[in-house]
Amino acid sequence: MTELVHTRAELAKARDGLRGVVGVVMTMGALHEGHETLIRAARERADHVLVTVFVNPLQFGPHEDFDRYPRTLDADLEVCRRAGADVVFAPSVADMYPDGQPAVRINPGQLGEDLEGLSRPGFFHGVLTVVLKLLQLTRADLAFFGEKDYQQLTLVRRMVRDLDVPVEVVGVPTVREPDGLALSSRNRYLSPEERRTALSLSAALRAGAAAADEGYDAGEVLAAAHRAFAAAGAQARLDYLVLTDPDLEPGPVSGSARLLVAAWVGGTRLIDNMAIRLTPRS
Repeated sequence: MTELVHTRAELAKARDGLRGVVGVVMTMGALHEGHETLIRAARERADHVLVTVFVNPLQFGPHEDFDRYPRTLDADLEVCRRAGADVVFAPSVADMYPDGQPAVRINPGQLGEDLEGLSRPGFFHGVLTVVLKLLQLTRADLAFFGEKDYQQLTLVRRMVRDLDVPVEVVGVPTVREPDGLALSSRNRYLSPEERRTALSLSAALRAGAAAADEGYDAGEVLAAAHRAFAAAGAQARLDYLVLTDPDLEPGPVSGSARLLVAAWVGGTRLIDNMAIRLTPRS
């Protein structure tokens, strides 16, 4: 049985009844198979699983899709029940931010200003602030995040390490449609034609990974990814396509690496990424 709670007091009471290892999966709702995979991953490692459903206004810019972001709590609850969540915490904005928008927020550092942060100023300030608040409120031992939002996962890990937050952050591989499109709550905004165009993101990643497997260097891998994106997505507008190390640190890339892409398809902005390994040709 999955218990739904809305207030801090209800969450505290429900959390006090959970014994053993507690895992948390933080979401903004509109749950899909990717979220269900996160909950099931938490179920495998934790004695109890707590899911948060909160559309966080701090991480939306003034011209972004906060108002139209899908709110589907009844359907979300069914996903949580099916996947084995014990508690779902779905607070209001007033309950999360009782004094209004917080004057004190987490500064993500330079990494938070690059890639997603460059395109969406202030985004990671809002993400890390709400993640830290939810970690405090849920008192979780394990926190599960999808690798699709790879920069977010990297920054959460860095915040937890730098601020000595007593939680283990667990990354869960991206879930994809059979044709390669990464699952996202924003995919529902795509028309059938835009849905086909969106495959340009995963096509770029696969081309880069194939070039890496053939032993090409970083520059050649990135060039192969750009060519594939251009060929597959004539109507897509590229935001960034970069090759970096697994910690998203600047500098030459060798060995384990991450290929990341963001693009606009119609009015919808999508992101994706893939792990690759650069191996010099003998």
